[in-house]
Amino acid sequence: MQLGVFARTFARDSLEANLDAVRDSGFICTQYNLACAGLSTLPNEIAPELCQRIRTAHTERGLAMASISGTFNIIHRDREVLEANFRRLGTVAQACALLGTNVITLCTGTRDRESMWRRHPDNDTVEAWRDMVASMRRITNIAEENQVIVGIEPEVNNVIDSAAKARRLIDELGSPHVKVVMDGANLFHTGQLARMHEVLDEAFEHVGRDIAIAHAKDLSHDGDAGHQAAGTGLLDYDYYLQLLKQSGFDGPLITHGLSESQVPQCVEFLHGKLAL
Repeated sequence: MQLGVFARTFARDSLEANLDAVRDSGFICTQYNLACAGLSTLPNEIAPELCQRIRTAHTERGLAMASISGTFNIIHRDREVLEANFRRLGTVAQACALLGTNVITLCTGTRDRESMWRRHPDNDTVEAWRDMVASMRRITNIAEENQVIVGIEPEVNNVIDSAAKARRLIDELGSPHVKVVMDGANLFHTGQLARMHEVLDEAFEHVGRDIAIAHAKDLSHDGDAGHQAAGTGLLDYDYYLQLLKQSGFDGPLITHGLSESQVPQCVEFLHGKLAL
């Protein structure tokens, strides 16, 4: 596996300085966000010259762009906001070939009006699933038109709150352009942490064959997504990495949920685990 990081972990004045910090910290790939290049995550336009600058900056530092963020609440209740985000996602997808990546990461949405990372009871309704699938069909069309993969992340606070639901969605869409972002710290509903190995086993049984990239972070409790640096919480990393390897995954392992000051300890921890 190739160890990478959310590029936004490092706040710098230029995209080159940002990627200097990524390289100097021992990472070899990024989950990139266009905010690191002075744009919004989903901009209205991306100049080809900027795409080339970002790609060159990665290449010169021996870095690969494993994926780029295309995250927005895909079941946002404001139709005007939603339509604008679909257009902007298309802009990012069109730029992927120039940027040097073919994976866009997504959020499968929540009915919460204020945060796309907060659970809402209406996420479990038939209507929320219907709206999510309708959005994902549009997103899948964007992915197919631009020959990219979109990675959905099972996350307890979103509509796709389990690997079983991710499997259902992937099967319903029936497109090879829809894959999974696996994050072992995002899977535990309230009361499930005591069944850690069982929950992880179930997740890999459902979607282990469809992993585009994997995330490395940690959690302190169940009922919420993890927000801690890998190795500082309760996730059994030996077991998680073992399941990734057994699934045949050997791609990017992207760490996030950490401050810059935590990076050295996190890199040492993950390098140690990956060497086993």
